[in-house]
Amino acid sequence: MSGTEAFPGDLVPSVEVGPAPPGGLLDVLGLAPVVLDAEGRIALWSQQAEELLGYTAEEALGQFALRLLVEDQHIDLVLELFSRVMESGENWAGVFPVRHKDGAMRLLEFRNMRLQDKSGGYYALGLSTDQETLRKVERDLALSVRLVDQSPIGLVVLDPDLRCITVNPALERASGLPAAQHVGRRVSETLPFLDAVRLEAAMRRVLESGTPLVDRQVIGRTPADRETERAWSVSLYRLEDPRGRILGVAASVVDVTDRHHAAKEAERARHRLALVADASMRIGTTLDLWETARELADVAVPELADIAAVDVLDSAVEGRRESVQAGGTAVFRALAVAAAYPTVAVQAADPPGDITRYEADRLVTRCVQTGEPIVVPHVANEDLPGIARDASAAVLLAAAGVHSYLAVPLIARGEVLGALDLKRFRNPLPFDADDVVLASELAGRAAVCIDNARWYQQQRNAALALQRSLLPRHPPHLVGLEVASRYQPAGSVSEVGGDWFDILPLNGDKTALVVGDVMGSGINAATAMGRLRTATQTLASLGLDPERVLHQLDAIAGELEPYIATCLYALYDPHEGRCSISTAGHLPPVLLRPGEAPVLLDLPTGVPLGVGGVDFHAVGFDLAPGDTLVLYTDGLVETRDQDIDTRLHVLLTLLSEPPAGLEDTCDLLLESLRQGPGQDDVALLIARVLG
Repeated sequence: MSGTEAFPGDLVPSVEVGPAPPGGLLDVLGLAPVVLDAEGRIALWSQQAEELLGYTAEEALGQFALRLLVEDQHIDLVLELFSRVMESGENWAGVFPVRHKDGAMRLLEFRNMRLQDKSGGYYALGLSTDQETLRKVERDLALSVRLVDQSPIGLVVLDPDLRCITVNPALERASGLPAAQHVGRRVSETLPFLDAVRLEAAMRRVLESGTPLVDRQVIGRTPADRETERAWSVSLYRLEDPRGRILGVAASVVDVTDRHHAAKEAERARHRLALVADASMRIGTTLDLWETARELADVAVPELADIAAVDVLDSAVEGRRESVQAGGTAVFRALAVAAAYPTVAVQAADPPGDITRYEADRLVTRCVQTGEPIVVPHVANEDLPGIARDASAAVLLAAAGVHSYLAVPLIARGEVLGALDLKRFRNPLPFDADDVVLASELAGRAAVCIDNARWYQQQRNAALALQRSLLPRHPPHLVGLEVASRYQPAGSVSEVGGDWFDILPLNGDKTALVVGDVMGSGINAATAMGRLRTATQTLASLGLDPERVLHQLDAIAGELEPYIATCLYALYDPHEGRCSISTAGHLPPVLLRPGEAPVLLDLPTGVPLGVGGVDFHAVGFDLAPGDTLVLYTDGLVETRDQDIDTRLHVLLTLLSEPPAGLEDTCDLLLESLRQGPGQDDVALLIARVLG
């Protein structure tokens, strides 16, 4: 067999040719060759023999070995052994005591064999070494072999070209390949599932530097088990012989798969706890039902699912407590959908705002009916009709590659409100028990927020309905005046209720313009406002002057304890072109005259209604055609971060060049002065004198 046949391809072994410097194994053993002629005289004497036995070549050559080296009691035995070797050519090996030059006896390990020269003469070659040295080397070798063969740690030795020289049984078991398939090959050729490029780069660094690399974790799969991800702790060491020549790299490989999986589970648990903590801060930031649902969907994507949908029972949104009966249908209102990436699967979800009826065979219906999570770890084609909205949605989900599904109920205060619907496409892992626990935790937290939001919305709608019912619905027909008005509620239900305005046509073509603010909030404040408004209408119909009206209202407000209120009452007479105004602790109105800068009217401030025992005063002034009065409550101008003077200056600036129409002016003021949900409601009334 040729060399290429014995070592096919790139497995031809490399042979280092050239002189070997001292320090190898033979030098460690100290082998001493000696040659005897047929008569037993020393014919050749080596330097190693001199170092071992102390005799120089001059002292040994030509001497009978028996006389020089053997004790008298051993002569007969040596002669017998010598004759056996020389006559039969039989080799002899054993331990024999030999006399050193200093007279001491040394136990030497011998290997004796017969030599023949070209003339047919015979010689005896003896190779000897110190027995203790040889035994030590044998013990070390036996220990090394045993440790390597029986070690539970995988061991491999690679040459300087990083080709495998030998592997132990433990590495064979770990890799699933016999030793023969390792020898002569690189790591990348035998274990292609490992990150062999980086591992071989690390081996080269160890070869070059001599610095060991300890406990480097390598993740991969082996040919023996390609389905399971495994982890190994790899340590690399450079191998050198006693004289420092680099022999290659030794690698120890310890299977740490269990530790790796435990660490991954611990990290996964920490990540889930962080997700729950993050959800606590991100879900329920407002009392808006739709925003809360969007927050839940956004938290679930992409950490838990590739697509998340939040659907609430329509009866729950409407405030009706209705449970889904076994075998019955469920009517859902879609509130939110979130996707981790653009995908046609989004089209398979109900668009937010849609109301859809699902039959009893749908998994989401069963979820809200039982109040239990529904999980399909591995979605098959036959599962899609129970997951998808309809047949076309099933086609979209299949095309997008849905492979796992989970629905968990939204339960708050014992009531099932809806479901969190989760699907995985690109995420390769199926939903498992841990995912069910996490999704249920998120759904439970979000359900309470959703429940709060829907009850808040119902309470807010009720308060707004009450307040709006107490405000004038349509501006009445007025003589000599054009009016526009706005009412804007506060941002939360607890703030609704205090502000009002009124436009009252009176006898003699006069008009009373009223704005007021009950100090307080909620349903009770709205009720107090309604009583004051009714009293104002009654007092105005009696034709009382503004200061008298406020005086009577002050007495009425005293009966509304603990509520007090501010109020501004203006009475306009179109025939005289004159307006009279009295205020009870209210902000001054703005007067706009054509061609002039807007000004705040200088009025006696007065005290709020309900304080009692204080007189009110009125101020009269002329109004010409085109003149405009702007009446408002403090919710228009007051903020928490700016003082009232600054805000009033902003108001005057906005009115310096107002739009032509009064309705546009109302919109301008509200849009400019009210940024986001306000903390107080606003009443705004603008009146312009006609020509």
